[in-house]
Amino acid sequence: MFIEKLTEINSVLNDFIWGVPGLVLLIGTGILMTFCTKFFQVTHIGHWFRETIGSLFKKNSSSTKKTDRQSISQFQALCTALAATVGTGNIAGVAAAIVIGGPGAVFWMWVAAFFGMMTNYSENVLGIYFRRRNSSGEWSGGAMYYLKDGLGKKKGFKIIASVLAVLFACFAILASFGIGNMGQVNKITLNVESAFFSNVDLGTVGGIPVLGLIIGVALVILGGLIILGGLQRIASFAEKVIPFMAGAYIIGALAIMIANIENVGSIFVAIFKFAFKERAVFGGTVGTIALAMTQGFKRGVFSNEAGLGSSVIVHSSSNVKEPVRQGMWGIFEVFFDTMIVCTMTAIVVLSSGYIDLTTGNPTVTNLDDSTLVSRVFGETFGVVGEWFVAVAMLLFAFTTVLGWSQYGSKAVEYLFGTKAVKVYKVIFVLMIASGAIMTSSLAWDISDTFNGFMMVPNLIGVVALFPLVIKITKNYVNRKLKNKDEKPMLSYDEELQKEAEEAEAKV
Repeated sequence: MFIEKLTEINSVLNDFIWGVPGLVLLIGTGILMTFCTKFFQVTHIGHWFRETIGSLFKKNSSSTKKTDRQSISQFQALCTALAATVGTGNIAGVAAAIVIGGPGAVFWMWVAAFFGMMTNYSENVLGIYFRRRNSSGEWSGGAMYYLKDGLGKKKGFKIIASVLAVLFACFAILASFGIGNMGQVNKITLNVESAFFSNVDLGTVGGIPVLGLIIGVALVILGGLIILGGLQRIASFAEKVIPFMAGAYIIGALAIMIANIENVGSIFVAIFKFAFKERAVFGGTVGTIALAMTQGFKRGVFSNEAGLGSSVIVHSSSNVKEPVRQGMWGIFEVFFDTMIVCTMTAIVVLSSGYIDLTTGNPTVTNLDDSTLVSRVFGETFGVVGEWFVAVAMLLFAFTTVLGWSQYGSKAVEYLFGTKAVKVYKVIFVLMIASGAIMTSSLAWDISDTFNGFMMVPNLIGVVALFPLVIKITKNYVNRKLKNKDEKPMLSYDEELQKEAEEAEAKV
């Protein structure tokens, strides 16, 4: 009875936070920041491309250099953030959006990403501006800090800002154990068992599946070696794995696209057509425009996490001095996650033949969106293709666990201090084994709700502080692009402002 009631309550909360109200708040914030920054992601596209991915090809680029042991490079910050955002949502999530919402969901996913770029930009600008060093000399930043020290400095908002900061940190910790740990490990276990051990049955011990336990223990050992090594080790691992992992997946998806090159035109026609046209009744359900829009928005946001306030936590650990520079890495993060990786998955799904491009509906009933991409890769490359997707899902999900361990660590540090972080990390690593053997979906549903709840206090902070984001952005554009002589806006703290100015002068 208690479980049923808990499920019912969580369902209502989840439908609200990931339903129309939550999505309106998310997309609305992105629209606000896009207009207020005069469409920065478009008007300065050449600049932010040069300052992000383009900077990696420059000699002695500061983007790849670590200036001290307590920080990580801008590229490492991006890779660690991508480690947590580029996950199973980019594969199974996109497939689910298309199966449920039709090809038009892809268009609305792009729309969410377009505006989400500026939400993520704003979060990172605020994250760098309001960060500070902890007792170990490491940078600490995130929504909890710009809520407390930004919103909290506004007249009459001190108490409510402190409450919102604590709530954000609490939700981040709870989400880190669920959607950022056990939920990902559960998907790893299911995919590995399906791809490599489908004919293996090792039985159970005390009701616990032995094979799942073995996989769980292996992941605990590997995760422990990396997570307990701190952010430096996580960032170093992400820096090596993320480019390889994403690159290999994109190449595989491109190969499938080329193999079905005659369908590419029809694919894009279907995406745009069904974004604004209802689909015929399929399985008793009408494929409405609202359904396509909701699925596209929801899966897009779930994939790139723009607006949740999560990735800004690790972006704040960058060695960058200019808030806008890390903000531009935030733009690229959303662009790469959704416009590149999610789009490639969409092309794979829509070129498979399992979606009728003329009606927008699945060609078969009970289509399993969680294994659809694996099935398409298998039909193109044989069993090697299925193995490839299983390995990709493993790496996507495992790096997500690593990234979320850092999010949870910083939330714990905010609430309880740096000493409590060690205890949290040990518990976090041990919980990995639970994800490999648990089967109840309620735990994942509840953690999904907490994940969504993170965005409420975060977006309150972003919207309340949008005039500051505009001011910092204008200051940067005047100095860097218009060559005006203005004092840079680098930190809310006078001492950190002076330190950052001196460091910039040496560059």
